[in-house]
Amino acid sequence: MVLSELDLNGLIDELMELTAQSINHLEIQERFNVIKEIGRGKYGKVLLVTHRCRGTPMALKVMPKASTKLQGFLREYCISLHLSCHPCIVGLFGIAFQSKEHYCFAQELVIGRDLFAVIQPKVGIPESSVKRCALQVASALEFIHSHGLVHRDIKPENILLLDSHCQQVKLADFGLAQKRGTMIRFITGTLPYMAPELCSMALLDGQREVTAPPLSVEPSLDTWAFGVVIFCILTGYFPWDRCMDSDDFYQEFAGWCRMEQRSYTEKDIPPLWKKFTPEAMEMFGKLLALDARDRFSVGEVRGYMEMEMIHKRLPAFVLAVNNVSNAGSWTQKLQENELMSETST
Repeated sequence: MVLSELDLNGLIDELMELTAQSINHLEIQERFNVIKEIGRGKYGKVLLVTHRCRGTPMALKVMPKASTKLQGFLREYCISLHLSCHPCIVGLFGIAFQSKEHYCFAQELVIGRDLFAVIQPKVGIPESSVKRCALQVASALEFIHSHGLVHRDIKPENILLLDSHCQQVKLADFGLAQKRGTMIRFITGTLPYMAPELCSMALLDGQREVTAPPLSVEPSLDTWAFGVVIFCILTGYFPWDRCMDSDDFYQEFAGWCRMEQRSYTEKDIPPLWKKFTPEAMEMFGKLLALDARDRFSVGEVRGYMEMEMIHKRLPAFVLAVNNVSNAGSWTQKLQENELMSETST
């Protein structure tokens, strides 16, 4: 039996209610041996632990109660659990509990690095690895979207590698995931991966409210972020800082997108994009369509994965462009801002 999107949303709500009623109170050390910390972010931290009875190694996500709402914890846990059967999504053990100061849940331990760690600034990663990675992430996103959900935080740090050649990757971190149709009132902070319609919801310095109407969370937000990630891992730099009128790099790309007869020849492509083949530019034009209604569904990227994306021999002016691009701030900028939003359903 195929569940409708409405049924699936109801299932997530029911899972959250049941988990809230049954969540155990215990301290981490009662059930787990803590080996070491393996990750940290604004949300909290991730610990490498082993189960005291079974010895099973796990990754324990630990979120402080002081900065985490119970509903947010329940939503992330239940969405992650619901989607964890997909081979390209990090699995869960079905273990969630609260200690005196934290909310916690246990997930599959992925031995390896995240995608960000293997990107060489101004170089990226091999095209063959990019294609393997893109196909797997597209599969995970298709699965997520088919369940009426949107990830909302697609970036290299949330793509975990089981090997250095991207033979197997897993999408992680559903802390910002929302049901399709959830309304965003505003966000604080912007990232290069955020679509222009999402950047329009950002509170600028001194603002108390945004002028744009509330934005509906849709899969097209993930499609845009996915396109930016592909650019980053092919090049080792960002295409822009943020999708706003004040960003010259974004305006160059937007101008190309608005051409009545879009050209894929080198002379018409924006400088930061000249290393890409016409086929790759066609793909980017559809993943990064300015109007969200015109964007690809992520699965359509498969049709481009057999094609070459980077020109084999780059002309000197393309190499010079790389030296004055956003590459210099690559390591810093990925960690400058984290997306925060106020939403209502």
